Amino acid sequence: MSTTALLIIDLQNDYFPGGRFPLVGTEEAAAKAGDLLAAARAAGAPVVHVRHEMAGDEAPFFERGTPGADIHASLTPLGGEPVVVKEAVNAFLNTDLDAVLKGREVGSLVIVGAMSHMCVDAATRAALDLGYEVTLAHDATATLDLSFGGKDVPAASVQTALMAALEFAGAKVVPASAAADALTG
Repeated sequence: MSTTALLIIDLQNDYFPGGRFPLVGTEEAAAKAGDLLAAARAAGAPVVHVRHEMAGDEAPFFERGTPGADIHASLTPLGGEPVVVKEAVNAFLNTDLDAVLKGREVGSLVIVGAMSHMCVDAATRAALDLGYEVTLAHDATATLDLSFGGKDVPAASVQTALMAALEFAGAKVVPASAAADALTG
């Protein structure tokens, strides 16, 4: 029997109001992620945190060694909860994330975090490629307004398009309240 783990991606201070790169809806997404974190801990499900760090003074955000790169206080890891540090968009790329999960006999993931259209997307697709069953809590993720070809795309539209694409790719995309069932069931 495989275990389901909660994977929390990049909910770090720079993505919150007052940070270097605030996203649309980060506080709301973090609150939903916090609900899932509490459910996972109560159920004894594994929790793995991912923290993105960038080197150098030129880093646009998540500069290594700054408070902005710290995991937000509302989701502070507890002892025994691994923190995987990454330097790329994909949390599995050049990290020990897959080994950490396999070491805990994880076969299914509930994914939350930021940015939906970058790191959440990359980790979800990589997890699916590696054979994990993925439940993505869409309301526990955040993104931002984008622009392409002279057209502005509001964050809500970015989110909708991305969640539709990830569901099409094989992820089970549900609200956090439904994702909790995967952690406690």
